[in-house]
Formats: sequence, C-alpha cells, structure tokens
Amino acid sequence: MANVEHGGRAGDAFRGAAETARTRVRALRVGLWMIAAILAVRQVAAVLSTPTPERLTDLETWVGPHGVLHVKGSLYDSTRFTGTPFGGLVLKPLTRSAEQALGYGWTFGTLLLVVALGLVAARALPHPVSRRTSLLAAPVAISLLMLSLPVRNALYLGQVSIIPVLLVLLGCFAVRGEYVCGVLIGLAAALQPTVLLFAPLLWFTGRRRAAASTGITFAALTVLAWAAMPHDSNTYWVHHLGGVGLGKDADDLANQSLHGALLRFGLSGPLEVGLFLALGVAVAALGLRRAVRYARDGQLLLAVAITGCVAVAVSPTTWQHQLLWVLLALVGRVGRKTSDRPMWPVAVILVMTLPARTMLPDTPLLLPVRDDVVLIAALAAATVVPFLSRISEFYRAPIPTDYAEPVPARWKRVPLLPSLGRVLARPNLLLELLLIRVGYIAYQQVRLAATGGTSSGGRASAEHHGDQILAVERFLHLDIEHWVNHAVVKVPLLRDFFDFYYQSFHFGVPLTVLAVLYVRRPADYRWARSALGFATLLALVGFWLYPLAPPRLMPGLGVIDTVHGVQDFSKPDYGTLTELTNQYAAMPSLHFGWSLWCGLVIAILAPRWWMKALGLLHPFFTVSAIVATGNHWILDAVGGAAVVAAGFGLTHILQGPRPRAPMEPVEAGARKPVPATSRTPS
Repeated sequence: MANVEHGGRAGDAFRGAAETARTRVRALRVGLWMIAAILAVRQVAAVLSTPTPERLTDLETWVGPHGVLHVKGSLYDSTRFTGTPFGGLVLKPLTRSAEQALGYGWTFGTLLLVVALGLVAARALPHPVSRRTSLLAAPVAISLLMLSLPVRNALYLGQVSIIPVLLVLLGCFAVRGEYVCGVLIGLAAALQPTVLLFAPLLWFTGRRRAAASTGITFAALTVLAWAAMPHDSNTYWVHHLGGVGLGKDADDLANQSLHGALLRFGLSGPLEVGLFLALGVAVAALGLRRAVRYARDGQLLLAVAITGCVAVAVSPTTWQHQLLWVLLALVGRVGRKTSDRPMWPVAVILVMTLPARTMLPDTPLLLPVRDDVVLIAALAAATVVPFLSRISEFYRAPIPTDYAEPVPARWKRVPLLPSLGRVLARPNLLLELLLIRVGYIAYQQVRLAATGGTSSGGRASAEHHGDQILAVERFLHLDIEHWVNHAVVKVPLLRDFFDFYYQSFHFGVPLTVLAVLYVRRPADYRWARSALGFATLLALVGFWLYPLAPPRLMPGLGVIDTVHGVQDFSKPDYGTLTELTNQYAAMPSLHFGWSLWCGLVIAILAPRWWMKALGLLHPFFTVSAIVATGNHWILDAVGGAAVVAAGFGLTHILQGPRPRAPMEPVEAGARKPVPATSRTPS
C-alpha cells in the first residue's frame, strides 16, 4: 500500500511537470505569434502611412498615367514593366478589375502570401523535427520574413516576387502528385524564368514527372502569352533576351546578380558577356549538384534554398525584392561546434534584414563587397558553405562548449546566463565582427536619435543641461574646464598631444585590448566584452534621457575647441567628425568610460606590474584630453566611470565571477592548469 501511494504521488508529480512544460510551450507560442502580428501590423502601417505618390511605386507600372492599364500598344511601351508576357497577360485583367482598391488589396494580399510562405517553410523543416518545433518555427519564420528587405521592398513597391517562391514551396512540400507539383513550379517559372532551374533538381532527385510537367507548363503558358501578345513576347524573349535591359540599368546596386556585379566592376561588351556566361554555368553546375546531394540527404528545404540562390546569381537581373531564396538558406546547419552553430543563421539574418552600409564600413577598399553583399551570401550558400549532412555525427550532437565550473546565482530571481559568459572556448570570429559592427551602427543611430536625428537637434535642452552641470561643478569646486583648456592652448606641444590623443586612441585601444584577449585569453574576452557592452548600453540610455552640451558648445563660456576649430554658434555642425555624430551625447563620457574599461581590464589581467601601470595611465591621459580639448565636463567622466562600474556589476550578477582555470599540484611544487570539463549548457 505504501508503494502504491508513493507511486501515485510520483505519477502526479510527473504529470504536473508535463503540464507545466506544455503551458510554457503554449505561452512561448502565443508570444512568438504576437511578435509576428506586431511586425505585420508595423509593416502594413508603414506602407499605408506613406504618402500616395511615394508608396507602391512599382504599381505605377500598372495604374499610372503611362502604365500597363492605360498604354494602347505594347506592355513594354509603359513606364517600367519588366515582367514576362505571361505575367502581363494574367495580371492585367486582375489589376483592371481592382484598380480603385489596388493599394490596400495588394498590401494585405502580399501580407497573406508572406504568412502562407512562413507556414509552408516551417512545415518543410527536415526531420527529425517534432510538430511542436514546427508550430514554434512558423511565427519565427513569419517574423523573419516581415523583417527581411525583400518582403519590405515588395510591400513598399507593390511587387509580386513573393508569388514564385510560394508556388515553388507549395509544389515541393504542400501538394500531392508530381504533376501538380510540376504545374505549380512551371507557373512560377512563367512569372520568373530562372525558376526553371528547379526542373533539374526535380529530375536528378527522381521526380522526373514533376520535372517534365514543369517544362511543359512553362512552355504552354509562354506559348499562350505569345499567341495573345505576339509583339510583347517578341520584345521580351527575342529583342531583350528574357527581359535583359528592361527597367533599371543592369549595373544598378539593386541588381544583385553576377551580371550586375561584373558591370559594376567596369566590365562590358563581349568580355563581360562571356565571363558572365562562364561563371553562370559554373555556379549552376556546382550549386545544383550540391542541391541534389542535400535533397537526397533529406534536407529538401535546404536544397530548394540552394537552387534559389543559384537562380539569384545566374539571372541577368535579380532585383532586391527577388532575394527571398537567400533567407531560406539559414535552415542549413554549419559548424561542428555548438559555439559555431549560430554563425551562419546570424550572418544570413543580418544580410537579409539590414542595409549593406550597416554591415560594412564606408571605405573604398570594402565598397565592392558592400555593394554585392547579398550576391556574395547567395554565392556562398550555393557553392561553398559546408552544410552538415544529416548522417554526420555533428548534425544533431555538435561538440559541446567548454564552460567554467558553475557558481551559485547572486539572487534567486536573477538567474545566471552561462551562454553570455564563463565560457572557456573562443567565440566565432566572424560572428563577433558582425555583432561589433552592427552594435556600433546601433550606437551611432541611438546617439543621433536622442536629438531628433540631427547633430544640432535638441540644442536648447542640451545647453540648459550644460548650465545645470556647470552649477553643480561650481558648488563642488570642480569647474576647472575653462582654466585647463586655456592653460593647454598656451602650450602648442601640449595642445597637439591632447588633440592627437583625443582623436586617435578612443577606438584603437579598446579594439586592441579586445583583439589581444580574443587571441590569448578567450574566457576573459567574453567577460570583458560583456562588461563593455553593458556599459555602452547604459551610456546610450544616458544620451537619450539627458542630452548635454559639452563646454566647447556652451555660448559665453569661452572654452576653445582645440580639435575642430573656431565655433560658429549659429551653425554648431562643422568638421568631418562632428557631422557624423550627436554633439550633445556628452553625459556620460564614453571617451573616459571606454578608457577606464581598458585600464581596469589591463590592470586585472596583465602579468607584469609595468603593464598594469601603463594600462592605468590610459584613463588618466584620456580624462586630461577630454577636459583640455573642451569636449567634456569633469562630471561627464564621473558618469563614464559610473556606467563602467555598472557594466562590470551587471556582468558579475548575470554571469558570475570571471572564470579562472583551476590548478592542481605537479612535480617540484609547480602548478599547471587543469582543463575544464565540457558540458552542454543547461
């Protein structure tokens, strides 16, 4: 009887735990769908709130005064129509019947297509994927689609580029029967001819009836359009060789294809055409071979994404709204280590959701890469990214991450986050560089947004806060900015030194410290990087809440700007540096905060006393420079120290103390580090 009672209580506990898990999953699913809904509403509101002449501009191709609906001759006599004759044959009567409500109908119709695309993609995830995972993946996929540049462009311009992608996914994953599959993909090819590349994928994976049906459907629809509109079909297929040359110039940055990239490199004529054909054949052969291999491996969605990326590269014109195939490639698994697994998905998401200028800095050396970053991602997915096979031992069980010994949480309601710190392994370099770059862009944008998006915005409030800071400093007898500034100006050598130090060391020293830690001390790199990130986030809050004019921008104070020259207080934007950032982001001082972070990290980790001393000299010289050049108040440096202290404090609270390798005794009384055991994060 005791055993029965004990077993009953154990069963109740098990059922209670299972019910708790189901409740958490349901709550997570509801939260993800809410995020997807919010993003959808935001995108629709952004489109519909745009003034009519500026939104759905590509619909002017149809309904404008010189659009398809009003042109009496050829479709291609209209403004910007570049689609196939079959596309014009089908869409023209539909457009005419809904011309009055076209904008709203098109927007909400596109939104429904995106939702359908996300649902089909979630169901197409390779096995073993549980139904629960698919249900969670659907809102995530829809959210990513809503954020992606192709969908945002399609919504904004009024494009139909989502339809071919959806038709292909429906044909491959949602319908039964090879003939129906081929009909859907053939219909997609009639709208976007490069979709015909899916026919070889079907053929070499054993779905030959579907491949034949694809070709027959495409040919039949093209012939139908030729019979109905012979002049337009001749213009598209013969005169312009499949639409090449219609619409924008092929060397436009929006054309992310090999043809567009070669034209931007300055090639033209027979040389460019020959090189494009040779590269296109090579990419198509290699990409389709990889797609067939992954399809046979059971990763059909990845195979479809790779084939789509091939189509992106080899098409003569692939405009930005036609690049959804690249986003689908994030389903591939890359990396044998757990720490490397997020690298590929994060890179794809950043490329597909952020403008290229955000990904890479504006330097001449990187311009060719920045102009073709989506094409490079498509080529990488199609030809070189080593996606794991499902038969690989690392597909489901990657090499676990090395963690330091666990430590107790600081407080019960503030759990430690081991994924952010106390990891002994070196993080993925590409992922770190991407996050640093994107983080810095976000930092710049928040600084500007704090004053309305302009350097001079919020001037009155910033100067009022400057008066407040000056009053506090006078009360505390800390108002030495004017005296230090004029004393330094009288000594040219000292002035030049502080100007150089202010301009040159702000970014160089922190990046150098991070680079050395990344190479020599990976665990300490994560700890120090997290502290720096927290400090910077807190500083951005300060910039937002308390815009503050530095001493050099305070009228009547008499502080000389030694770096940027004589001030014109009627136009406070001057100099290359000052035009790029918010001039009223003085409190707290990240110049001093970052330098203090460098000094503390060096003092804590450096093995020699003289290295520690040199590290602590950096914040001393920095605080002297920011005051001497008139760029900060003394209290700004106090604020910078406060956010750095808070950054280290938050790191300690959320991640625990800095990880240290345990020691064990060895011969002759020496000690050597004991490798930490590998364990997967809980």
